[in-house]
Amino acid sequence: MKHKKGRSLFYASGLRKRWLINTVSIVCVLGLTCVLALLVVFSMYSYSSMESKLRHSANEATEFFANSTNQSQSAYYQAGIIYSQNFQNKNDVRLQFVDIYGQIVATSYGDASNQLPGTPDINNAIEGRTTQRYLGNDPTMGERVMAISSPVIYNNEQVVGVLRFVVASSVMDKQIAYVGIYAIITLILIIVVVLISSNYYSRSVLSPLNEIIDKAKKITGGSYGIQIQTKYNDEFGELAATINEMSLKINENEKMQTEFISSLSHELRTPLTAITGWSETLLSSENLTGDTRRGMKIIHREAGRLTEMVLELLDFTRIQDGRMTLNMELTDIRAEFEDTIYMYGSRLAQDVIALEYADTDEEIPEISCDPKRLRQVFLNILDNAAKHGSDGKRIEVSIGLENNAVVVTVRDYGPGIPEDELPLVKKKFYKGSSKARGSGIGLAVCDEIVQLHGGTLTLSNAEGGGTLVVLSLPVIQ
Repeated sequence: MKHKKGRSLFYASGLRKRWLINTVSIVCVLGLTCVLALLVVFSMYSYSSMESKLRHSANEATEFFANSTNQSQSAYYQAGIIYSQNFQNKNDVRLQFVDIYGQIVATSYGDASNQLPGTPDINNAIEGRTTQRYLGNDPTMGERVMAISSPVIYNNEQVVGVLRFVVASSVMDKQIAYVGIYAIITLILIIVVVLISSNYYSRSVLSPLNEIIDKAKKITGGSYGIQIQTKYNDEFGELAATINEMSLKINENEKMQTEFISSLSHELRTPLTAITGWSETLLSSENLTGDTRRGMKIIHREAGRLTEMVLELLDFTRIQDGRMTLNMELTDIRAEFEDTIYMYGSRLAQDVIALEYADTDEEIPEISCDPKRLRQVFLNILDNAAKHGSDGKRIEVSIGLENNAVVVTVRDYGPGIPEDELPLVKKKFYKGSSKARGSGIGLAVCDEIVQLHGGTLTLSNAEGGGTLVVLSLPVIQ
């Protein structure tokens, strides 16, 4: 049961993991896309706003100098120097007055004369007589800047200098970085909220799913008729109702099948008892000879085989109804096993199959068990080895004590069991690809008897070919 529950939780956690990964991945992709788009838009807006601000300052300067055209050229030039030194917005924007040789003559932020910025906007403004923009590193400031260079033109004829408005781009970059940090923090908070809400939602979905899986596995394991209790009126409720209906119908069919098998088995026992009894009586007579005696032996043998099948069917119905009981007593399990080998060995000898018993001097204690039922298990395992492994003409058996348990092994040298059929061989009515005769319930009955004793019955393919059956029964101290 623990194993089944663990598997259902494993599947559920897989679904929850997929749900969270898919949800979070979508949120992350969309969130990162939005963050990048926000940063690009905000960056473009910041730089565009700063450029507009610088151009506005340049336009104001142009209007100022347009009103000073009645001055001489030297006075006009001197006005540019004074304008730069007395620039009112110097806390936000740096103003440089550059002569026609590209050398700084005056600034709004202190002494920076005789410096050559060497940026292309200055020469372009002088040569083109138009306002130019520059974005890049400024040697005079030692950092990345945005600059607007506006030519100072005397009487619309001669350029006497350039007013260069400069702003460090680090200011805008910091603003962009702050916006990016806030956006990422917001995205992380959104992802956390999505994780919490998704986890809650997935739990609300997977909780009824786990219940349905557990109950469905119990039904698969044979607990027919079990019902799933659910309070949901959605698809889960519909699924639970469908499984409940299926469980009830399977339970009804199983009861009908069990009752039919039980009734048929009881009906068959009376004529089989008569056939077996009369065949034994006739065989004890000396009047039967030749083909008649041979035919009567066949009748007696086949009647015995049918009787064994009927007894298996009766045991099967007892298992299905939960009426299988054990008559426990302290038993010399080695003696029971050796008696079974001795009794069955003569039957195998008729089919030219050697039964090899690996005797041991190891002391095996008595165990509490039902000797009749265990002898039935021993006979069934040996019979299966004879039927399915007869090609090998040899069966090896042993009994010993391992880890406080009596261990019985039976190994034949037949073709073995296909690997895909190994997990199914102990299921009721399963015969697989075997062509041997039988009802397919013998091992199912044996497995139930062994489990009632608290033991285990395992089948595997032996090294070198053949099938290995291992029966382990606990020793109660």
